[in-house]
Amino acid sequence: MVAETEARSPMAPGPRSAQWPPYVRFAPWCLILAGLVWNALDPADYWGDPMLAAAAVLAGALLTLRDVLAVGAANVAGILVLGVQDGTIGTRAGYLELANTVFAALLGVWVNRVVDRYGRRLERVRSVAEAAQRAVLPEPPARVGRLSVAACYRAAQTEALIGGDAYALQETAFGVRVLIADVRGKGLQAVGAVSVLLGAFREDAHRAPDLAALADGLERALVRESGLLAEEVRLEGFITALLVEFPPGGDVVRTLDCGHPGPYLLGGGEPMRRLDAADPGLPLGMGSLGVARPDPEAWPFPRGRTLLLVTDGVTEARDAAGEFYEPMHGLGPLGPFDGPQGVVDALVADVERWVGGPRDDDMAVLAVTRRRAD
Repeated sequence: MVAETEARSPMAPGPRSAQWPPYVRFAPWCLILAGLVWNALDPADYWGDPMLAAAAVLAGALLTLRDVLAVGAANVAGILVLGVQDGTIGTRAGYLELANTVFAALLGVWVNRVVDRYGRRLERVRSVAEAAQRAVLPEPPARVGRLSVAACYRAAQTEALIGGDAYALQETAFGVRVLIADVRGKGLQAVGAVSVLLGAFREDAHRAPDLAALADGLERALVRESGLLAEEVRLEGFITALLVEFPPGGDVVRTLDCGHPGPYLLGGGEPMRRLDAADPGLPLGMGSLGVARPDPEAWPFPRGRTLLLVTDGVTEARDAAGEFYEPMHGLGPLGPFDGPQGVVDALVADVERWVGGPRDDDMAVLAVTRRRAD
């Protein structure tokens, strides 16, 4: 990705020009037209000159170099035509007017080059962040045994691409085990806790005889590796987590809630419902309080059903009126869905529609479907 960015010609349209609505491309030309008309109607005062300068700078900030050069050339050509018409060409006032216009055009080119240079730097940073995200939080396999899987991650800090939510899926002798978790904090400060948690899960998922033992193993790993965590996470933080187990050959799913939002069960022609734990446990990282961890709970999971796991970036997403998003109200009427990927896509789109702008928290979504033909 970095090599492609460096090799792109500065004259070619790039991602920066494609991120704005199409009408933005015409804004500098409207300013040029307005400025030239104003100068033509009142050439002595040149009240339209600020519009011409604004057109050059606006093009430099928003458009490609080709567009900037075209806007600058149109500015200079327009001033020359007006100078010939009003007889100022060859006079001191005419030369000053032309010099100001050329200076504005060059200023637009300079602004364009500065923005483009920092844009390339940002693309390099984003490519590194994306590689880090894939290393820390790889995509789960699309199929694991009798299960189909889909996942999506959206960081609140969009330029960072990585944050404090995490998910993982591991096939073990005890069945397929799944983790979804939410680390206190956002962005890079929470990445250390995420890496410790996921590393411990991948290791302990194969050894722990049940979900309670697995949760205890994650707790011990977090305590053991606390020196690697950000100070906020280490001293004040905790990690909400939901552990799920799909036993081999069974029609049930087991869950263990560690202070995390409960999963949702949908599909199979049945109404969508949330599987709330009868006794939600404390989040990971709070084991020093001495509270006993609850036993895992078992739920029916027949063929064709989908288990949807989310973080509080979904359940605590707010609309303009401050109302929280409820997946059962937003997602329930949208079914039926085309497998787990359809569920994830529909939920993410509905949350984005509900929020209508930037989100305040990271969002992770994981959907697991038991296929009709095992």
